[in-house]
This record gives sequence, structure tokens and C-alpha cells, in this order.
Amino acid sequence: MIRLHHIAQARSFRVLWFLHEAGLSHEVVRHSIFDKAIRSPDFLALSPAGRVPAVELDGQTLFESGAILELLTETRAPHLGSAPGDADRARYLEWLHFAETIGAHLANLTQQHIILREDHMRSPTVMRLEAKRLEKCLLAAAQARQGAGVLGRFSTADIALGYGLLIGAKFLRYADPALLAWQADLLARPALQAALAEDGVAEIYTRDFYEAPDG
Repeated sequence: MIRLHHIAQARSFRVLWFLHEAGLSHEVVRHSIFDKAIRSPDFLALSPAGRVPAVELDGQTLFESGAILELLTETRAPHLGSAPGDADRARYLEWLHFAETIGAHLANLTQQHIILREDHMRSPTVMRLEAKRLEKCLLAAAQARQGAGVLGRFSTADIALGYGLLIGAKFLRYADPALLAWQADLLARPALQAALAEDGVAEIYTRDFYEAPDG
């Protein structure tokens, strides 16, 4: 059994989505961003930064979502990855890890719009700048897709990138045809719909859209 420590909408959703795409049995241990338990010694032993995801499997614990996705792909669902020596291995790894660049912009936007609760702490300039950077990255990923994904088939890289597209819709109003087509393709996937149903009550992104104020 794979045990996933999860907060709704957080990066742990990437792992939850993967588990559904791979058809893997799993247990979800739910946490709250408002719960001090994720900063307790017991949880810090699983995830030293006090963040999700943390995954317990094969007698060990992993706490970095990108590493979790790589390991689970290699050991549980190789059809969703690209093995060493495969012709598309470099492309797979590059796009899988490009998702972390997208994640950095999402983290900055989340901090500016949500974590910094007082208006005087926020910067409309940073909000708009990060939104533009996020859009540029998402467009690059959308244009790199070849049919079902960046490898010409759906892979774990598309899960990592797709999470960025899903959360990015909280900060960007998609108009580009490539972004809209990508979004529609992802939302049509039964595994994504199953993961969304299991995700839990939204605590992080409680609005449909976060507008950058004038200023």
C-alpha cells in the first residue's frame, strides 16, 4: 500500500493524480494547511520542511514530489515514463523538471495573493510580473505537446506540467488556443477527474480567480 500525505490543491495533488493514472492502490492521509500537526516532530520526521507531499512506500519515506513521481514511475508504472537509453529520455526528463520552474511562479503568485494576508505586504507589480512569467512557461509547455503529451503520448511529465496548468487557471485567464486545448484534454481524462474527486475541500485556492489589483 502506498500512503500519501496530502493537502487539497497542494503539490501532493501531482502524486494523487499519478496514482489514479497508474491505477495504484493507495491510502490518503489528509492534512490541513492550518493544522500545526504538519510542523510536529512526527510529521517533520517524514517531511523535514513540514510540507506535503510525503509518501510512505517500501519501508521508506519520500518528501519531494518530483522525486516521488520519478521513483513511482520507474518502479510502478514504467509505461508513463522513459527508461535510460530510450530515444525520448532527455526530452522526458527536461519537461518533467521544467514543471518545477512553473511551480516556482505558482508559489510566488500564491504567496502574493493568498499567504500575505495584508494589502501592504503585497506587490501588484510582482503579481503581474509572475503571472506573465507563468503564462510564458505554460505556453512553452502547451506548444511542446505532440498529440497526447510532450512525448507524443501521455506521461508523468504531463502530470507534473498539467498540475501547473490547472492551478495556473487561478491566476491567468486562458485565451491562447494551445492552452485551452491542453486544458480541455486534461479535464477529459478520467484519472484526473477521479483525483479531483478525491482531492478534498479547497483550503488554499478558495476563489475561482485571483485578480492582480491596480497599482
